[in-house]
Amino acid sequence: MNEQISLKPQDVLIALKVAVSGHRKFTYASLASELGMSSSQIYAGVKRAQSARLVTAAAAEGISPIRPALQEFVIHGLRYAFPATTGTVTRGVPTAFAAPPLEALIAQEGQVLPVWPHPTGEVRGYALYPLYPSIPDACAKDSKLYEVLSLIDALRIGAARERELAVDFLKARLQ
Repeated sequence: MNEQISLKPQDVLIALKVAVSGHRKFTYASLASELGMSSSQIYAGVKRAQSARLVTAAAAEGISPIRPALQEFVIHGLRYAFPATTGTVTRGVPTAFAAPPLEALIAQEGQVLPVWPHPTGEVRGYALYPLYPSIPDACAKDSKLYEVLSLIDALRIGAARERELAVDFLKARLQ
């Protein structure tokens, strides 16, 4: 039997939510509500992220990101561990270089933009499936999380210039 623990995309989402929320203390229930998951999914995700040394979790201190490790994984490993999956043209929420903060820096005229498929999305573009299905809804409630996840998508699908810009922005946001 293989006892190896495997990190899942939702574990990274949990770690990033905690990282962009400053020093806010979360309960499993509050994270579940904000991320569109069950409390048991949050609990299991925190345990896996803790095993991967991306977060610490203690009853008194709550869940805290291990910022250097999280930053290193996001910048250097995430696009290999969770490669981007794209699809056909759809309605959705802009991501990668089509979303803040990169949208102001990358020329987009006449280009089909990447979007997270979502029924209430107002932009048509090619589908770039998010790390976890509830991401568009979670990001609608948290602009900092939206920026970080969009930057991660720029790392996952972007050309050299987009990736370089995304790395600079991610370093600033995950310090």
